[in-house]
Amino acid sequence: MRICVFGAGAIGGHLAAKLAAAGHDVSAVARGANLEAVKRNGFKLIHGDAVIAGRVRAAGHAAELGAQEAVIVTLKANALSAFARDCVPLLQSDTAVVFAQNGVPWWYASGLSPARPRPPDLSRLDPGGLLAGAIPRQNIVGAIVYSANDLVEPGVVRNHTPGNNMLVIGESDDRASARIVRLRKILEESGVSSPATHDIREVVWNKLHLSLGTGTLCLLAGCTVGEMRSDAQLSEIARRVAAEGRAVAAAHGVDADKAPPAAGSNSYATGFVTFELEQVGVARSHPDLRRALDWLRSHQNRQFGSWTADSMNKAYEADSMPLRFMQDAATSFAALALLGAK
Repeated sequence: MRICVFGAGAIGGHLAAKLAAAGHDVSAVARGANLEAVKRNGFKLIHGDAVIAGRVRAAGHAAELGAQEAVIVTLKANALSAFARDCVPLLQSDTAVVFAQNGVPWWYASGLSPARPRPPDLSRLDPGGLLAGAIPRQNIVGAIVYSANDLVEPGVVRNHTPGNNMLVIGESDDRASARIVRLRKILEESGVSSPATHDIREVVWNKLHLSLGTGTLCLLAGCTVGEMRSDAQLSEIARRVAAEGRAVAAAHGVDADKAPPAAGSNSYATGFVTFELEQVGVARSHPDLRRALDWLRSHQNRQFGSWTADSMNKAYEADSMPLRFMQDAATSFAALALLGAK
């Protein structure tokens, strides 16, 4: 597929590298030192112990790249006007324009079911109506990102959640479509989980209240997600923030808990299965075992040396004895699995 990633920073670079490595015709609109580095070497993605790379054509403006079958927009919300001004050369009548953006998106009211309440005025998300004027409604595809990455140097992205990256996509009016099926297949085959959803707004709100209870709180507390989850007081605040987010979503007719579960596993399941596979003699060079060990290394709480885990069938109160048991078990199996890998 001919795919352009518009805004090739950390998330965009991750997607571009994986899609290019899978053999797709990938281009990127970038700027500055990042643009020059990608022109020379393409994108490189450090993904656990693996390095994923592929040929990516880079340009500073869309007109240099021509029409695309799909455009994945990974700009922050406050930079989307740049896409609106530059996107026309990329678009055909059937080009899928995938807005990979967390939070309430500018297109939220487009295709909204009449059974749901109308949202408040969202015009500040599209100042002057530039996006609505440039992108026909039928081209819009919603997307929500579950992936942690850093642009460590121009053209080089480090992924912090190997084996646990997801991009959920859907039409803005939630209709079933062949292009969504095709795009999901391409993402899955490129190593990006993309589960089906019948309601893209469930996913919007799910990630939004997840972010409120993690990213925002961690920023204020000056800690990592793992450190926050290991602190009883912060965990309780996170639970209350997420509950408030669910209540706001419910007022808009959305049950955010129905969204597809995040890709990957938790520490208990990953540690247990990895340790058992080692015990029965599965080669440590096996790609699935390597990926599981990478996941465990990247999900350890570095301050306490522990791994967090929730029950897989029940939500427990923060700092309760059952939750402590789950976390102690997760830490034990994770440590055994990693020791067995040496």
